Amino acid sequence: MTSIPKKEIKKVAIQGGFGAFHEIAAKHYFQNDHIEIITANTFKDLFKSLRMNHADLGIMAIENSLAGSILPNYGLLQESNMKIIGEIYLRIKQNLVALPGQTIEDIKEVYSHPMAILQCQLFFNNYPRIKLIDSIDTALSAKEIHDKQLKGIAAIASRLAAEKYQLEIIHESIETNKMNYTRFLILADKKGVHKPGPSINKASIYFALAHEIGSLSKILSILSYYNINLTKIQSMPIMGKEWEYQFYVDLTFKDYKIYHQAIDAVRPFTSDVGIMGEYEKGITVYE
Repeated sequence: MTSIPKKEIKKVAIQGGFGAFHEIAAKHYFQNDHIEIITANTFKDLFKSLRMNHADLGIMAIENSLAGSILPNYGLLQESNMKIIGEIYLRIKQNLVALPGQTIEDIKEVYSHPMAILQCQLFFNNYPRIKLIDSIDTALSAKEIHDKQLKGIAAIASRLAAEKYQLEIIHESIETNKMNYTRFLILADKKGVHKPGPSINKASIYFALAHEIGSLSKILSILSYYNINLTKIQSMPIMGKEWEYQFYVDLTFKDYKIYHQAIDAVRPFTSDVGIMGEYEKGITVYE
């Protein structure tokens, strides 16, 4: 067996334990690379791993097609020195997993991340006796069941997590809506980001606006004039500034030069504008 030179292995930080959907997304995105997964319990810990150089790259969920945006992650990204260098969309299949030999009738409590529970609410409406309990991660919930050999307890987790922790899938694909996708961002330290290549056709930016009539419409009109397509817009109030808002916007474009002309054109109409990343529009993959 040929060993892989250490310098050729990319260390990728994920939120959650081994078997988390973050790991599945990372393996799809870096399928042509040799990677080592570095786990982090929280998104703050993920950014800490990158900041401390414990990982070369990070992968972070930013939104789900059913549950919406993960708002705190926008702030974490903006406050960091990280840049978005890519994205990937993963079709999420949530499974009810437990120790081997158990059935749904044996289960009294189910642990998982709040977003996973939210995605499966309709399934559990049929089992009102089961108590749903929030945890920090889907895969870590599965791991705890395995490590402590907890009977009568189940987790909502991926098939990969079930395999890693020797659990059985009691019910497969219990998410309410089968069109359940999560978007993940690929992160890198801005010092290591190279000049964008010809495949770059998407960007994530932010800008700040006061609560004034027509302030947002001016920005949108300028972007439209330059033929820039908005694929997402998310607003958040600015702490300490009454009625001022930060907008996070995803843009797609055909001409990189014209896109930058559009960014320069909006600067006079905003107190703060920045680019969180420029990258190639991501593909959709399946678990």
